Amino acid sequence: MRDVPHSPLWLRPQSLVIAAAVLLAPAAAAPGLAQTQAPASASVPSAGLGRQSFVAAAVRRAGPSIVTIDTERTVMVRGGAAGLPAPLLNDPFFRQFFGLPQFSQPPSQRVERGQGSGFIFDSSGLILTNAHVVEKSDKVTVGLQDGRRVTGTVVGLDPLTDLAVVRLSGGGAWPMAPLGNSDTLQVGDWAIAVGNPFGLDNTVTLGIISNLNRNASKLGITDKRLDLIQTDAAINPGNSGGPLLNADGEVIGINTLVRTGPGAGLGFAIPINRARGIATQLTTTGRATHPMIGVGLEPLPGDAANAGQVQGVRVASVAAGGPADQAGLRIGDVITAAAGQPIQNASQLVAAVERTGVGRPLVLTVNRGGSVLQLQVVPLDLGRVGRQG
Repeated sequence: MRDVPHSPLWLRPQSLVIAAAVLLAPAAAAPGLAQTQAPASASVPSAGLGRQSFVAAAVRRAGPSIVTIDTERTVMVRGGAAGLPAPLLNDPFFRQFFGLPQFSQPPSQRVERGQGSGFIFDSSGLILTNAHVVEKSDKVTVGLQDGRRVTGTVVGLDPLTDLAVVRLSGGGAWPMAPLGNSDTLQVGDWAIAVGNPFGLDNTVTLGIISNLNRNASKLGITDKRLDLIQTDAAINPGNSGGPLLNADGEVIGINTLVRTGPGAGLGFAIPINRARGIATQLTTTGRATHPMIGVGLEPLPGDAANAGQVQGVRVASVAAGGPADQAGLRIGDVITAAAGQPIQNASQLVAAVERTGVGRPLVLTVNRGGSVLQLQVVPLDLGRVGRQG
């Protein structure tokens, strides 16, 4: 887990924080003001009304499908004197001066263990979780809420979206989480985070959807291609891969990031609609494709000269020989629309390219020095070209 103050973290167990609850007594009525008693039905639930909250019902619906994921991986530990840097140990003069043996001890093996969360999204035993939970793992063990512990196999993972699919061993129908529609979310909707923070199984926290479409690059995460759900539901290390539920108990996101330092308490989740598409690719082919056109983008300056004139994103760089270069895009062009839909920021253009897919033409509307052009670009798979230009 990257532990950088004031920046988002991948959620892995590291330390334990204990919080205390404070109960506030009701304020006394002001002298001289008449007090009226609320109807019994408004203050105390009647015998015919359930005392459980909607949260309990939501968690009960999704609960059986939520799992704990324990991982193990073997790492090689270089032999030699403990606490000394490798360059010194490799220097024969240093070893001779301090009387160290000329040949270091053979490297040894060490087992690293990690833990995360996930949920079963297919009754055949397929689990969605974060890629950073299971990557480089030699052994994956899945714990179900009924007490069973089952071996898991990584079907595929996609580091660019931090998503992975794990298959449970054994047959039978597995409990499946109901999936919601993240495209219908609104700021202020209820959000319920479920997972295993700090190894505390089946922890539930409640909050709201604080915002939508938070681009990962704006959070300091430059190696991911994500627009995230922001929530104030408490998310902690170990929640990685666990579901973010709506009030109906449907999975609307996958918990993946938390911010520490100033702004602590902000959590982020991958929208389930995005995850669903990646999971289908991972299950089918073991990998995910990511269409790209090979441009670097920058926002238009917000000065008065440009205000209200041209809306879009400016092309800051063009990868030589890439799709955008072949289509005729130039540095300084302003992309104002994609497939006829207005573009106001880089995230919208990336989403348009993702919807188009690899090998299918996408028409871009470009403003070049006041002239409007229509250019057709054909995205390539980002995995084929290494890095986006």
